[in-house]
Amino acid sequence: MSYNNYNRGYAEPTMTSADYMTRTYRWMALGLLVTFAAAFVTVTTPLFYVVNSLYLLFTIAELALVFVLSARVQNMSVGAARGVFLGYALLNGMVLSYYFLAFEVGTLVLAFLATSLYFGLMAVYGTTTHKDLSGWGPKLMMALFALLITGFVGLLFGMGFMGTVLYSGIGLVVFMLLTAYDTQKLSQMYSYYAGDSELAEKASIYGALTLYLDFINIFLYVVRLLGLNSRRRD
Repeated sequence: MSYNNYNRGYAEPTMTSADYMTRTYRWMALGLLVTFAAAFVTVTTPLFYVVNSLYLLFTIAELALVFVLSARVQNMSVGAARGVFLGYALLNGMVLSYYFLAFEVGTLVLAFLATSLYFGLMAVYGTTTHKDLSGWGPKLMMALFALLITGFVGLLFGMGFMGTVLYSGIGLVVFMLLTAYDTQKLSQMYSYYAGDSELAEKASIYGALTLYLDFINIFLYVVRLLGLNSRRRD
């Protein structure tokens, strides 16, 4: 969401910072609820076979929704932004439904609790620290690109146990740092858009998307690490 095409002027805030943060976390929580509900429904109904047969199409569709919301949110109506975000959360849950088959329920619950702890700690740090984290952005983007390339190579040639542990551990750290970075960026977005109620609402939805993505990726890396540990004990 770009700040470059918006002039703040001297408009008075249309919502408080606390209300803006509450809206952002509320949308994030709703997105997570939709995702986990969609995953459960998909894996327990014949819908799973539809998703499995059209997996690539579903994956492309959810990537397209993320791109649209990230690039066009300022030009959308509030309702459209909400719809795209919830649509992405729904598709993502359907795509990730196979985790309910690949891992035991206890592992998923433990991963969710651990993710909530990691996410919460980094979100608090991002909110309360006086250190400017904006310099982390380019480095974290480079790390994400490296993770993407490494994951693709690993998919083609395999990683082995220790390689998978190292990859998942690095991915976990990267998204924990991104959580702090994105949380701090929320306050910057508020300062830019607080004078326009519609833009502030859309900014909260976009902020919810970034935090949602951080949470989901932390969860996935934790699940993989816990799953590897369980298989090793067996």
